[in-house]
This record gives sequence, C-alpha cells and structure tokens, in this order.
Amino acid sequence: MEQLIAKGVELIQEASEILVFTGAGLGTESGIPDFRSPGGIWDRYDPEDFYFQRIVSDEGCRERYWQMSSEYYVVMKEARPNPAHLAIKTLEDTGKLLSIVTQNIDRLHHRAGNSPDKIIEIHGTAFLVTCLNCGKIYERDEIEDRISAGVKIPYCDDCSGILKPDTISFGQAMPEDKMSDAIMYAHRCDLCIAMGSSLVVYPAASVPEEAVNNGARLMIINRDETPLDRKADLLIHDSVGKTLDRIMTEILKKRDP
Repeated sequence: MEQLIAKGVELIQEASEILVFTGAGLGTESGIPDFRSPGGIWDRYDPEDFYFQRIVSDEGCRERYWQMSSEYYVVMKEARPNPAHLAIKTLEDTGKLLSIVTQNIDRLHHRAGNSPDKIIEIHGTAFLVTCLNCGKIYERDEIEDRISAGVKIPYCDDCSGILKPDTISFGQAMPEDKMSDAIMYAHRCDLCIAMGSSLVVYPAASVPEEAVNNGARLMIINRDETPLDRKADLLIHDSVGKTLDRIMTEILKKRDP
C-alpha cells in the first residue's frame, strides 16, 4: 500500500490541471446508501415506477416518487463530508484542481468547502426542485415542508405544473451544458482522478474515458473493479476516504517540511 500511496503523491505532484470524477462510493462513506446495495432504495421500491415518462404521466408513480425521494433526501441532508471530500478541498487549495465532475446529488462537495464554480453536478442536485412546465426553482426544504404537512404530490405555485427534484431520472435527458463542460475539462486535464464510481453509468462515465483518450493520466480509487482499470496509471481498490486522505497528507508534508 505504501508504494501505491507514493505513486499517488507522484501523479498529483507532476500534474498541473487535475479533473476529479466522483461517484456513489463517496456518499456511502458518509452514510448515504447506494440505491442498489442490499437494504437500499431498490429493495423497497420498484425502479420501473421512476422512469421520467412515468413520473410525468402517472400520478400514482409521481406520488411514490416523492415518497421515495423525500425518504432519501432526509438521509442526504443529515450526511456530512468525509475524509475524501475534505481531501478534495485540500487538493483545490493546492491550486491544481481544474474541476470536480460528480455523479452525486448530495451537495457534499459544497459542504466540504469546494468552490461552487469548480463543481459540475452532472446528475443534478436533490437540494433544488424545478417546475417542469415554467422552470421555476424552489429550495428543497420549502417543498419538503409541504410534504410534511400532508401534501402527497406538490405542484408549482405559479402555473400548477409538475414539480420534480432537480436530479436526472431514468430516461431523462442529461443537461447538455453540464456534459459539454465536463467533456471540455476532460480534454484539458493532465490527470483525472476517478473515485467511488463503478464507471458503468453512461454518459457520465465517458468523462474519465475522454480524459484518458486525450492523453491524461488516470488514477482510480474504488473498492470494486471498473471497466477502466486496465487503463489506469494507478489503481487502488480500497476506501476512497482513507486513501485520498493519506495521499494529500503526504503531499502537504512535502510542501511544508
């Protein structure tokens, strides 16, 4: 493990523009369960109910969607940044962080102190709610207060349109501007650090792939194997928080002897 940590230190020291790509593995280390893990959301709800077109067209699915989403939101709201999030903030403080492209909707990168303009929430955020008709944006807690008061399906105050958390559901189009920015940074970076992601959910997983294809070095920190493992310059199958914290601690030691 010491050799792997040393290699991680070397890769970051030699890089000048680093793209960080994060997935659900970061959230699980903050106590946010993966949807697919045993006992997770999909053990208690049918994901078929939550395809975008069913949410839009079926009131029953819409009610179940809000029930599931509210349950998950409570967990995310109470979660706190873990050592991986804080290590990414430390990386930003070195001046080498180009951008964070995250699949996560939990806002933990924001709470860790990373600059909002450095963060691309490629799958959206659970902390905002958007009207699908007029585009009005609500703070999530305002909508959750309505649900706590007994409203099962909230609608827009201005136009009575369908409200939906500002996240990407199955079958819903990815935001073109966010994908475009993410790919731009993938082409620009000289090191991509992919962590806590299975790298199987597309098009998001195309971001680290694009980085490698454009000559960037690749560091993968993830407990399980990924399809990009064979292309990695450094591969560590271990806890994301523990690993990145150790790497950044060593980098700080070298910067401030």
